[in-house]
Amino acid sequence: MIQDGAPIGRSVQTRARIHAHTEVAPGYWRMRLAPETSFPRAEPGQFVMVGLGAAAPRLWRRPFSIHRQAGGRLELLYRVVGPTTRAMAELPPGSVVDLLGPLGRGFRVADGLARIVLAAGGIGAAPMVFLAETLAGRSRECEIEVFIGGRSREDLLCREDFQRLGLPVTTTTDDGSDGQHCLVTVPLEQAADRGGPDLICACGPPAMLRCVALMAMARGIACQVSIEALMACGLGACLGCAVAGRDPATPYLHVCREGPVFDAAELDWSSPAGNIQTLT
Repeated sequence: MIQDGAPIGRSVQTRARIHAHTEVAPGYWRMRLAPETSFPRAEPGQFVMVGLGAAAPRLWRRPFSIHRQAGGRLELLYRVVGPTTRAMAELPPGSVVDLLGPLGRGFRVADGLARIVLAAGGIGAAPMVFLAETLAGRSRECEIEVFIGGRSREDLLCREDFQRLGLPVTTTTDDGSDGQHCLVTVPLEQAADRGGPDLICACGPPAMLRCVALMAMARGIACQVSIEALMACGLGACLGCAVAGRDPATPYLHVCREGPVFDAAELDWSSPAGNIQTLT
């Protein structure tokens, strides 16, 4: 049995008090948490399992990407899509939640890269801010460019966060209400053709990730994708977050252990959705 504050590898289970909780766009909420015990330093792309206690409509925790980590506090950025996130959005500051993390494998960005592209679709912007802030110190030696896509203006998240870091941002919307009227993969592919980046890091809906992964692999560009999947434990015990891999020796990989950040070449993208289930 896991005890409060007990280490699980580099992870801990602890209670955390909600320090701030605001709706940043219709249906999108940012929650700032103050853990009651020392929380390990996370890697961009890692996640936490959040339990709502008595407020939870379901017994098990739910996974959320770490949006930020600074000053002993964590931030989560999430979209209300089901009963758990609806209950979560109703929690006022001062409420206490249960945290397990940091979990999974984050982005792995080597030193010495000349150009990195970050691509986010909708709520996929959540872990990309943490990554951008971590990479910001390299901006003098490395060109970092950001592409954000959404269904409409309200779904373009964190643009100001990237701009505050001095990063150029290209936006697209499906309905043309902001930025270019196209999918985010269109200007991303154009940018790749102008001069391929050393690395593309992406997070977003399965169809977007499939398009980004296939585009990058066709051009020989290194690509890492952060995906969401249904899971109940976050530790590899429930086996509910399996995704199809390309290696016949390991036909299935688990988002909670081998991910949530994968090298695009590790995954089987042969199906239209890339065999990825989006968390709902």
